[in-house]
Amino acid sequence: MIDTKSLIKKKDSRSADYPRPQFRRRDWVDLNGTWKFRFDDDELGEKEAWFSGDVLEGEIQVPYAYQSEKSEVNEQSQHQVVWYEKSFEWKKSKNELYLHFEAVDYFTKVWVNGQFIGEHEGGHTPFSFLISPVLIDGDNTITVRVQDDNSVEQPIGKQSWKSDNFLCWYTRTTGIWQPVWLEEVAPIHLEDARMTPKVEDSSLHVQGSIKGHQHPVYLEAEVFFQGDWITTAGAWVNANQKTVEISLDIQSDLADFRVFYWSPDTPNLYDIRFTLKDRERTYDQVDSYFGMRSIETDGERILLNRESFYQKLILDQGYYPGSLMTATSKQMEEDLRKVKEMGFNGVRRHQTIADRRYMYWCDRLGLVMWAEMPSSFHFSTTSMSRMMDESRKMNEKHYNHPSVIIYTLMNESWGVNEIYHRKDQQNFVNALYYQAKAIDPTRLIVGNDGWEHTLTDILTIHDYNSDAESMRQSYEKKDEFVNGSPSKTSRKQNYAKGYRYSGEPVMVSEYGGIAYGSSDDNDWGYGSRPESKGEVLDRLEQLTNVIMNTEFIQGFCYTQLTDVEQEVNGLLNQDHEYKFDPEKIRKIIAQQSNGFVFE
Repeated sequence: MIDTKSLIKKKDSRSADYPRPQFRRRDWVDLNGTWKFRFDDDELGEKEAWFSGDVLEGEIQVPYAYQSEKSEVNEQSQHQVVWYEKSFEWKKSKNELYLHFEAVDYFTKVWVNGQFIGEHEGGHTPFSFLISPVLIDGDNTITVRVQDDNSVEQPIGKQSWKSDNFLCWYTRTTGIWQPVWLEEVAPIHLEDARMTPKVEDSSLHVQGSIKGHQHPVYLEAEVFFQGDWITTAGAWVNANQKTVEISLDIQSDLADFRVFYWSPDTPNLYDIRFTLKDRERTYDQVDSYFGMRSIETDGERILLNRESFYQKLILDQGYYPGSLMTATSKQMEEDLRKVKEMGFNGVRRHQTIADRRYMYWCDRLGLVMWAEMPSSFHFSTTSMSRMMDESRKMNEKHYNHPSVIIYTLMNESWGVNEIYHRKDQQNFVNALYYQAKAIDPTRLIVGNDGWEHTLTDILTIHDYNSDAESMRQSYEKKDEFVNGSPSKTSRKQNYAKGYRYSGEPVMVSEYGGIAYGSSDDNDWGYGSRPESKGEVLDRLEQLTNVIMNTEFIQGFCYTQLTDVEQEVNGLLNQDHEYKFDPEKIRKIIAQQSNGFVFE
């Protein structure tokens, strides 16, 4: 018999591997590691009650997908249904216990001690279940069934839906691929806190969600900056209310201009502690942080904290050596530090919804981030429903992170291939746009990145022209190209039929993609392949200069950060090591200044 039982040992939430660093209680229980595992190709598991225990015979290392080396299964053939099992010891108490999954691809069912707990659809966003009602003193068993058809009607992003990888689509991810953990909370507790910085009046608006109270309770918020107290405020919540709102004045004599603003150059973060209590006792305490940051457009300009902001982004596919889309906190930190070292001020996280620790490091290090919804690839009522649901969860997941300034909802008309002339597909993208604006009006939205735009806050263009002079000519006359087709590689129109440019900022949100480092015929990149590192850097400089020297273009995103499987156009290789001297890249990228600087 395989023994995968966890000896429960609570860990400090300040540890680097804690999965939710912006909402910390004192401790947590890590369930990552060895789980029992089994394929269910004949879909017998539910009929034969595998959730009753002691049926699964294999092992897997969670949270790695079975297709990855680090899972220790490393099976490349497609299995649509997989099962997991994990046992742990627990002593029941008056507190509640939640089972958290950060991401599981795609349709998940969960049992504890043979009793059905719940299910979840979606492959990229967190979910949790209350499991304390079915726990017993002693050994408890979690059983998970995951079905992933890898259907083109699912949001699958860069996962290949064919039998093999092709072009820039990669190995599939099935099942658990982000951390699994337990959290013990009091029956009366803070369920969520939405924090909205308001730079215009130097305040923070907090909307807290309270659970479990049968009498009035008080939510208090204390704000600190680098250990110095800034302010305290709070509000009472009646028994028939779930939501409470608090406004805090963040101004302080400590800051040069009353407030410590967040930006890539000065990634200032305030600490905030939430305490839920009444006049007799304290029920819950949560530590978090926030950044005072605004993002908006002003005609053709993008403003960060009311100053012109030129974005120098790099596209990050979010794949890691031996583990596909799964990474440790250290791996994320190291990658993002390299992004800074190369002179970029932000990342476009492409076609994956990142681990929350990724956003944490963007917040801490000072990198703006574009969050992007993974695409489906067939337009139907099913795909629309799935995209609407999971994009809403994506918006909610990123809401509190100051680094996240833009949501990308669709990419290159994937899943809406006829959007140029089909009103139903245009309306769908607009529905995603308005949903995102309703949930989060504080950020900019790109409806369909790259071409064939409908509603959008930025005109974004994908242009993989490898000839700098030809590319320059495409952007000489703004009045001509904005409503045309400037990219000689895609040849797509900037706007869908019935839509026109209305003065929004312009960015080249994909360019470059220069392949280098392998001579395999199956390897892939954009344009002709350079023969030397020097040739790569010369082309990078020439193409980047075209964009930077075009006055009305407000920024760019270079493709891409790392090589990924057959795609070899990264500035880092498959092992996430530099392919080129980072200082040489920095000299190319770090030419454009933003705002003003006091000497």
